[in-house]
Amino acid sequence: MNNKEAAPSYNYNNQQMGVPSYGFNVPPPSAPPPSYAQAVGGVAPSSPYVPPQHNDAGPAIVTTVVPVGPQPTHTICPSCHAEIDTKTKTEPGIIAYISGIVIALVGCWFGCCLIPCCIDECMDIHHSCPNCKAYLGRFRR
Repeated sequence: MNNKEAAPSYNYNNQQMGVPSYGFNVPPPSAPPPSYAQAVGGVAPSSPYVPPQHNDAGPAIVTTVVPVGPQPTHTICPSCHAEIDTKTKTEPGIIAYISGIVIALVGCWFGCCLIPCCIDECMDIHHSCPNCKAYLGRFRR
């Protein structure tokens, strides 16, 4: 042959598959490659993903929000399902405490810092059911 490339030679094993060997003796594929666990000689690594587990203990708990304001509210109690006017109770809120601290920092030490705890506009109003005494909400000032 005149400086031309030689045609690829076929090995008997590869000739059945129609794959040129280009001068290399390639053995036929006999088995799939080993798995990861077989290759490293250990146990295959576990996935870090843990699927969520569902708790089928019972029905879902539904929370009902009762809109409350500074006055008693006419509503249906989510606990006892009675039609009620909420019972209100006032307690000092965050505004009362901040006002008392500011008054004390200004220099009124002799009980004047407790005045905001007696003013209705500084109080939070807590609503509850008069029948079952369930807590229904709070109105913050």
